[in-house]
Amino acid sequence: MRSALTYIVLGLGVFAVALGLVLRFYTYPQLAKMPLDLESFSVATGTADRALVFVANGPDEHVPEFREDLPITSTTYVTPDLTAPEMAEGGDVAAYIEASRITVTGNSDIGALSASVRQLCVDRHTGEAVAPCHTQFTQETTEEEPESPDAEAGRVYADDDDDVQQPGFGFKLPFDTEKRTYQWYDLRINDTVDLTFQQDDTVKGLDVYQFAYQVAPQQVGSREVPGSMLGEPDSPSIEADVFYEANRTMWIDPVTGAVIDVKQSVTQKLVQDGQDYADGEVVFDGTLTLDDETVANNVADAEESGGKLWLLTTLPIILWIVGGVLIVGAAVLLVRSREPRDETGNHRRD
Repeated sequence: MRSALTYIVLGLGVFAVALGLVLRFYTYPQLAKMPLDLESFSVATGTADRALVFVANGPDEHVPEFREDLPITSTTYVTPDLTAPEMAEGGDVAAYIEASRITVTGNSDIGALSASVRQLCVDRHTGEAVAPCHTQFTQETTEEEPESPDAEAGRVYADDDDDVQQPGFGFKLPFDTEKRTYQWYDLRINDTVDLTFQQDDTVKGLDVYQFAYQVAPQQVGSREVPGSMLGEPDSPSIEADVFYEANRTMWIDPVTGAVIDVKQSVTQKLVQDGQDYADGEVVFDGTLTLDDETVANNVADAEESGGKLWLLTTLPIILWIVGGVLIVGAAVLLVRSREPRDETGNHRRD
């Protein structure tokens, strides 16, 4: 009877350890993946202390003006491209389209301050951009250069489908996010930046990691503008370099790697040839933060997903501990059962 009990305990211990291994190293990787049908909509609001806007002056004309203290709204919509060849049921790669737009809140006479569309392929486990990706592209527009009816107009494709056009992370960080530095892709500079861990924090009761990055002033292009905008009314137009700088803080759910909250400050200037950056003309200086509804939805989604993943991360650890204790206990019982006994059935002590 005692021998049977020993083997039952041993069997339960081995089963617990094996189940923990299956949950953590087989089931978890299958479920800790970005969905192929991912759809998200986020809204950020804030203020532009100064912005170059294009005000409607008739159906086909927009006049450039500088405005200050403008309420602004940024919307970002992420959808899957289910027609992309990289999208395969049960596969490890997903193709997503992200469309963003910044507008002056409640003012339809002023055109969009900026807009962008991009598509990329990401590793569904880590969230990092991958290649080959046949559908990747970037596209930026402004009111000065309105969106063309031709959806292909203005798109920039990768030189080679095997090259990652938008490297690093662009939507989220990996599941089980670590307190370290990640490479985050900034669309405006078309390059990665160091997204660095700052501190532990909480957002609406959810434990999160705070990360941040900075983009030092750097040239991102050039544009031709009326001379009057740069203090030279006698010049019909002047070509100036466009400089961009940014500070961005992100709050990340460490379990899923999802972005919970974002605050960003952006400055853009026009700098003429031979002019110092500090003396450039500010064409945008504003701050945006995700609105309360978006943050609340992000928290709810993270809590739901994190609750499911807990069974596949914390439960295996519990099973390994319990299984280990049972195996050790069974081993002790097995050793004791083999010790010599006296006539009364007690273990002999020689």
